[in-house]
Formats: sequence, structure tokens, C-alpha cells
Amino acid sequence: MNHVKSHQLLTHDTTHGQLTIEGPLPSSELENYHFHEQLTAFRTAPKQFKAVLNIADFPEGRIIIARTEDTIVGYVTYLHPDPLERWSEFNMEDLIELGAIEVIPKYRGSKVASGLLKVSMMDNFMQNYIVISTEYYWHWDLDGTKLSIWDYRKVMEKMMAAGGLLPAPTDDPEIISHPANCLMVKIGENVPEESIRQFDKLRFLQRHQYRKMREGL
Repeated sequence: MNHVKSHQLLTHDTTHGQLTIEGPLPSSELENYHFHEQLTAFRTAPKQFKAVLNIADFPEGRIIIARTEDTIVGYVTYLHPDPLERWSEFNMEDLIELGAIEVIPKYRGSKVASGLLKVSMMDNFMQNYIVISTEYYWHWDLDGTKLSIWDYRKVMEKMMAAGGLLPAPTDDPEIISHPANCLMVKIGENVPEESIRQFDKLRFLQRHQYRKMREGL
């Protein structure tokens, strides 16, 4: 599969001034900006920026950023699922995962995350992908936002809907371990039926594997 990336750009007004939301960007362009020191949800800012630069140059990797003139204050990443995750089980070329989305505290509540997702989907090539996001409540900033698990889930769902991702059932053990966890999915208009059927097997992998085991008896 030839992973095509078409640059998109949107200006976004906030109470703290205007931001530019754009991407996907290669590492060579990302290096022109400063990665804000408060982007630490996953690891220290310098280490996370290094990870973001690596993802940007993967064939399927996509980095969309929100920035002031010279500082990245938010970003979202897309790439193939980790080889150790169940979502890589069938090595689907047209399946990509929203791996991380982060916005510094100053701009939270300004719909920057929704803007990142909106710009992500402005690239028509995204219609060739099944896009997933695995949401686990233990990754949510409940302390920082002072929201309950269920209120955070509502906010998260609304944000994901800006990119067309909606909750989808699955038998993944981690996701079903708590009712607030969920799998978010967007199936592009150009995804072939064969890939959709394969993805349905992937969503219910335990059921599929049990059926195969029963057939082998």
C-alpha cells in the first residue's frame, strides 16, 4: 500500500490567541519548531518529541500539530498498531491507530484536540484507512481535569467524534475490563469489504480463535 500524505492547514482561534493546526508533517519540518515543555503526558518532552519525529518518517506515520508561530502546543499521532498489540495480528496495511493526542494545559477547553482530529481527516487519503483509538480510563487526566470517569468519557467521545471516530464493540480483554474503556473506530469510505470483514474478526479475536479451535476438534 502506498501511504499518501497530503498537507492540510487550519487556523484556530482561542482566548490565548490564534494557533495553526497543520499536517501531516515530516521530521524535517517538525524540527523547525520548539516542542513545548509541558507536553509530558507520555514521557519527558524531549523524549516524546524524539518519538514524534520517528513516527513522522514511518511510511504510514502521520503527525498533525497545533502551534503558535514557533512552538508546538499540541499534536496527534497515527501509525500502524504496535507489533505486540492484538490490533497488529493480521498485519493490515489499511489499519492505523491514533496513538497519542496531547494539548498543553493552557489550551485545554479551547477545542484544540477536536481541531487536530478535524485537520487529520481533511486529507482525503484517510478514507482509505480503518482508524482506531483504544481508550483506557487509567490513561485519562482525571486529577488534572477534576472530571469523573463518566464525564471524561463523554468529553472524549465528543472530541473523537470531530474526527468521525465512534465507539465500537470488541472482546479485547483490556477494553472490557472496565465499562468506561472503549474502542473508537472510523472506517474510511474507500476501505474494501474484505478489510472490514478482517477487522470484524480482529475486534472479536477471542470469539474467532475459539471458533477456529472448535472447528479443529
